[in-house]
Amino acid sequence: MLSIIEAAGWPIWFIIFTSIVALAIIGERFWSLRTSLVAPRDMLVNTIHEYQAKGVTPDFISRLQSGPLVGRIFAAALMNEKGTREAIKDSVEDAGRAVGLELERFLNTLGTIATVSTLLGLFGTIVGMIEIFGSQNPTSGAGNPAQLAHGISVALYNTLFGIGVAIPAVIFYRHFRNRVDVLVIEMESQAIKLIEIIRGERRA
Repeated sequence: MLSIIEAAGWPIWFIIFTSIVALAIIGERFWSLRTSLVAPRDMLVNTIHEYQAKGVTPDFISRLQSGPLVGRIFAAALMNEKGTREAIKDSVEDAGRAVGLELERFLNTLGTIATVSTLLGLFGTIVGMIEIFGSQNPTSGAGNPAQLAHGISVALYNTLFGIGVAIPAVIFYRHFRNRVDVLVIEMESQAIKLIEIIRGERRA
């Protein structure tokens, strides 16, 4: 591996850095976007049961806010239970926007890496081409074989690694975007049900 990095030249270190950042983001998002951490399926039922049994208490609100992300939306609705439907809806939407930003954390960085890594590969290719042209002696027409071979390896390896980082970054970026959309729709559905319960428009 070290011999490949050496053959690829100094531009490869930029691509290696972006690949490490991309792997860290992918791992973190896989962990953070789990259903159990965002919107557990039994969260709504448990919230409704406790609300109907004990009402809104500071301890109840505190546990909702410190639990799964959808709990922050439920807490916003319950803290405004005595308000109008529009007031409850506005508070839920505000909390939902904050939760949405939390779900999308680092995704723009991952998308940027998908684009930049390709450009870094192109940058390395240009550096390699400069070395290739630099290996030619303008007076004799002869070239330096070692420098020529190194220039070719720099150009090819950087192109390969740049594309190799960009492809999985794009795939996971789109996967996580879709995952966020699904979770947001699920939380919106649960929040609407809770509002209807609070307003007495729906039975548990």
